[in-house]
Order: sequence, then C-alpha cells, then structure tokens
Amino acid sequence: MAIPTLTVTPGTAAKAYSDVVSGTVGHGGADFGGVLARAVAGVIDTTKAAEHQAIGAIAGKGNLNDVVSAVAKAELALQTTVVIRDRVIQAYQEIMRMPI
Repeated sequence: MAIPTLTVTPGTAAKAYSDVVSGTVGHGGADFGGVLARAVAGVIDTTKAAEHQAIGAIAGKGNLNDVVSAVAKAELALQTTVVIRDRVIQAYQEIMRMPI
C-alpha cells in the first residue's frame, strides 16, 4: 500500500492545526501515525524534488530561480519537521513527569 504524499507548506500546516482544533481529525479514518507518515513522505518528496532541480542546474538544464525556490521549500519542510519532532518529544517528556 503506497502512502499518499503531503506537501508541507504554511497553508497545509494552518489547515492541519484548524482541523485539530475543530476536532475533525480522526473522524475521517485518519490517525496520528498516518498523518505523520504522510507528512514525512511529503518532506522526503520535497527534498528529492529540490535535489533533482539542483542536479538539473548543475548539468546546465535548470533555471536558477526554480532551484532556489525548490531548495527553500525543502528547507521549510525540514524545519517544520524538526519543530514537530521537538514538540512531540517535549509532550512525551511532560507525560513522563506526570505523577501516577
């Protein structure tokens, strides 16, 4: 079963936050693991697209503006992933500090 890709942009992040706040996440069959898997797959695809753009530019077949744009998108996706990872770790640590 192929995992659908999800492009991470500020708009998709805002929509995901809105869905969580409104409580619509989870009602359509989406679980937390599935959402994370699609987000990670989107980050990987964005990074691969940036790499292909850079390789094309090195070979003289690409536009420099497209390369810079693709690399910026990949950087934003990676930064978003790191922030989410940090927040998940922080939440886990808070849960572990809770008294039983």
